[in-house]
Amino acid sequence: MPRLTTETWNRRRRHVLESAWSCFSRDGFHATSMDQVIEASGMSANAVYRYFASKDELIDATVDEALAAAEAVFATLLDDDPLPGPDRLVEQLVATVQARRGEPYDLSRLAMQAWTEALRRDHLRARVAAYYRAVARHVEDLVRRWIDAGLVAPGTSPGAVARLVITLMPGLVVTENLVEPTVVGDLLAGLTACAGATG
Repeated sequence: MPRLTTETWNRRRRHVLESAWSCFSRDGFHATSMDQVIEASGMSANAVYRYFASKDELIDATVDEALAAAEAVFATLLDDDPLPGPDRLVEQLVATVQARRGEPYDLSRLAMQAWTEALRRDHLRARVAAYYRAVARHVEDLVRRWIDAGLVAPGTSPGAVARLVITLMPGLVVTENLVEPTVVGDLLAGLTACAGATG
């Protein structure tokens, strides 16, 4: 059998992964079987198992994808010129969640499942925790730049803002999937009202 090029191997692996995502989006991690993933992929069982030896490997890859894509949002904001302000950060978070919803798979639904999976598997818990720590560092970097640029008050705590953002992120995913789409203006108005409250 001829050896696959790296490009072909990556493309087929991605196809298997996206086939699994369509199944996971519909039925969840635990109700989805490898047979369903194989059927969705249109490939033979032997071909699928060349790329992922088990459903747990598919789940791990799904979690990695969800985390990497979300972290990229913050890296992009840090590279933007001119410097994006706090309102732009909120807009980008909402846009990212909404862009990940769709057919044939919904990455925001998969993110919700990834959190519950992390509660039962220690190595995934460690990955998710490391991801949120990395996001917090990105946000702290942004806040320091906001302070330097006069976009937020000089006494603003970068750590406190980072905590707010990483707490807000799961809420956006839950709201999009279980309540209603988030309206950026409403969210910004609510945050502004809370920030200005006294007593």
